[in-house]
Amino acid sequence: MQIQFCGAAGSVTGSCFLVTTENSKFLVDCGLFQGTKELKERNYGPFLFEPESLDFVLLTHAHVDHSGLIPKLYKKGFRGIVYATKATKELCSVVLPDSGHIQQMEVERKNRKLSRSGGFLLEPIYTAEEGKKCLELFQSCHYEKLFEVAPGIIAKFYDAGHILGSAMIELLIKEGEQETKVVFTGDIGNTNQALVEDPTKIKEADIVVMEATYGNRYHLEAEDKLKELATVVKQTLKKGGNLVIPSFAVERTQDLVYHLKIMKKNGQIPPADIYIDSPMAVEATKVFIQNPECFDEKAAILIKGKGAEELFEGPDIHYVLSADDSIALNKIKSGAIIISASGMADAGRIKHHLKHNLWRPESTVLFVGYQAEGTLGRRILEGEKKVKIHGEEIAVKATIENLGDFSAHADQKGLLEWLRGFEQVPGQIILVHGEEDALDTLQRVIKREVGINAHIAQYGMIYHPDREREILGYPELQIPAATGKVTVEPNLGQALNIIKENILIQAKQQCDTKTLQRLLAHLAEIERELQKVG
Repeated sequence: MQIQFCGAAGSVTGSCFLVTTENSKFLVDCGLFQGTKELKERNYGPFLFEPESLDFVLLTHAHVDHSGLIPKLYKKGFRGIVYATKATKELCSVVLPDSGHIQQMEVERKNRKLSRSGGFLLEPIYTAEEGKKCLELFQSCHYEKLFEVAPGIIAKFYDAGHILGSAMIELLIKEGEQETKVVFTGDIGNTNQALVEDPTKIKEADIVVMEATYGNRYHLEAEDKLKELATVVKQTLKKGGNLVIPSFAVERTQDLVYHLKIMKKNGQIPPADIYIDSPMAVEATKVFIQNPECFDEKAAILIKGKGAEELFEGPDIHYVLSADDSIALNKIKSGAIIISASGMADAGRIKHHLKHNLWRPESTVLFVGYQAEGTLGRRILEGEKKVKIHGEEIAVKATIENLGDFSAHADQKGLLEWLRGFEQVPGQIILVHGEEDALDTLQRVIKREVGINAHIAQYGMIYHPDREREILGYPELQIPAATGKVTVEPNLGQALNIIKENILIQAKQQCDTKTLQRLLAHLAEIERELQKVG
């Protein structure tokens, strides 16, 4: 058995792990890369495996950085089963077609510029229709029910407490006389969230592939973060502006609506109209309403004898569907709370609301979740004075606030508490889904607090559990053959980045520093030449 780390390795997004056993080859997650230009270009390049060779996929949850390349997997020939919880399957029916629509719109916009400059045209990573078609492969499974996914492989899904339907996946893999228990955590949830249960503690495992998003920080307590939210709302309304909140359409938006509704009812914030301007969030909220069995005890008590609609609806809560209604929000100059996707402000309607509010000192932009490196949200948070939105330079004069404590990810304390739930320390822990500092910090803390040397995964790394001294390996360099297509996927610059990544994976293992520096200089020269012709 071996595991190759094809995403969320050395980065937060693009979660994808290829597991190969003596009888099967399958993925755990297949997510979209988000963040820097270099990371996003991986979405256009080839997979590190042949999609047609896969037997099945196990999906932890519906967030696009875990599920968002399943339509591309389908496009490239995969026809196996995608196993997921019922709620994850239903959320993916919202998320994946919408993601395809965004790919099409983004490429259409870029191709207008490329056509004018005579450049190569791009293809979307996948279309809305492919996002819809791949859903035919999904099969629902239940929490804590054993099922055989292939000969010698038994799976069990546990509630991860991250978002509705999210799961940790436990695999019992039998090869010959050897049995190995592997746990993929997906995203471990924060405790005391508004709607979902706390993450399940798992008792034993030989290998744990564990997320580390907030491995270097602590969240505020639930009561404190609500006080902070109330303060931001009151200050913005007092200034006479709007409060704009970039928010993930799934879970974060529903949590915010739930909290804001209760806070208004309790008089903690003044009356204000709340606009949820994201068709995907509107559809995702319907999935929440249809799956009340996933709610925690507190939410279940609130809806007892009523429908789950009670949590998300009210006379001053407005769900915006049409583009015209979304545009009309830009005429509102004060007193509005606008919650819109995407959560990292990189696509979707939120960019229009930022364009109309960022330059206004009386408005506030509130970030309530993780902002990946390179995203518009991250650049605003890091203090850029001007940002480009839809080709226009926008001055950043609004108040910028950050409440990362609303994250659905466990912080360092929560991650350690989850690890301490094991009755025996796992034999190996491999850290994924984190930036460099978070990974390094969590690695040190696990060594100190748990007494095990956790490994940090790198992109393309192959892990062999049966080779103690050779646990890190890399595949041979593979450069895809040219297709001869006129419409290029990826374009020349993207192709160079894919080749460069593969070369550097090899070079870092085999070359000294001076040789590596010379190699980088040659690659830079090639890049400059390509820019001249492209």
